[in-house]
Amino acid sequence: MQEKVVIIDNVRSAHNVGSIFRTADGAGVSKVYLIGPTPTPVDRFGRIQTEISKTSLGASESVAWEHVGTSERKSTEEAISLILKLKQKGFVVVAIEQDARASSFYDFKVPEKVAYIFGAEVEGVQREIINAADKIVEIPMQGMKESLNVSVTAGVVLFRG
Repeated sequence: MQEKVVIIDNVRSAHNVGSIFRTADGAGVSKVYLIGPTPTPVDRFGRIQTEISKTSLGASESVAWEHVGTSERKSTEEAISLILKLKQKGFVVVAIEQDARASSFYDFKVPEKVAYIFGAEVEGVQREIINAADKIVEIPMQGMKESLNVSVTAGVVLFRG
């Protein structure tokens, strides 16, 4: 049986995070890792983040999640440590990013255990994290825009496998 996890790298929008949780639930993701300043479903005071809860339609309460690093900075080293742990558990780590080294999403063969990394709305996945990934995959764009919204990208990728 396939296992997939999601790593959200420094996405700032609670709406995007909530949307990714909702998609993760529907696509059978076992766990979501939230890196650095990415908003979490429950804040450090134990309060539910209403924007995430509302956008996720409660999926942020049913999908396992873990915050990695600190909300004050990008937490790159902690993210790389997480990636190494996932690799030790047999996951193939895939950065979803536009990069000269990226292969097409259409050519990507989904492994049995996969960890997908989705990056910040403007900056994308951090360079150091891309370099720590096993593969880099991009969704080819045909129109005038260079990229999709991060939550839309997660939907496209997670429902493929």
